[in-house]
Amino acid sequence: MHFISEELEDYAAFHSENEPELLKALNRETHQKILQPRMLSGHFQGRVLSLLSKLVNPKNILEIGTYTGYATLCLAEGLKKDGELDTIDVNEELVDFQRKYFDLSDYKNQIHQHLGSALDIIPQLNKKFDLVFIDADKENYINYFNMIVPMMNKGGIILSDNVLWSGKVLEPVKPNDKSTKVLLEYNKILKDDPRIETVLLPIRDGLTVSRVI
Repeated sequence: MHFISEELEDYAAFHSENEPELLKALNRETHQKILQPRMLSGHFQGRVLSLLSKLVNPKNILEIGTYTGYATLCLAEGLKKDGELDTIDVNEELVDFQRKYFDLSDYKNQIHQHLGSALDIIPQLNKKFDLVFIDADKENYINYFNMIVPMMNKGGIILSDNVLWSGKVLEPVKPNDKSTKVLLEYNKILKDDPRIETVLLPIRDGLTVSRVI
């Protein structure tokens, strides 16, 4: 869903940083070969993620939901030289595709892939995080949030994607639409939780930036 016209989106992208060549190739191959390419962060949101990561300059990043690795590489651009990025996904078929592009990047030794349920894997990561990007199954957003807040460094940033959910957050919720119900509750939790301060940005499908106090 476009919350502003495509022309304005194109204008915003044109007047933002250029998309790196490696990410252009990843973007193109994702659209050619992978189902649901709409899930890819894309040029404009990717540059937003990159800039936020560079502002934080994190030692440890956690990404919940890798897909084809586009956002992963954007987030990695802000890593400290000795930093690490742990990314988790359940789709075994995408592991080699992700690794191909990770290995072509400057961050190949800093990105660690994890295959399986994030709810099982996160507790095994013995780290404190400076930056977390949540972009996985919406029904577990609240569970992910509750799990990672205690693992965040003070001043750390939690990014949550798809929080406007194609505008469904403003529509009557269908009885069987669990994802929208969870996102409505999640957005309220982020607004009310005293451990964080939050702003919801109407970028693409909605991106929330929450800072741990």
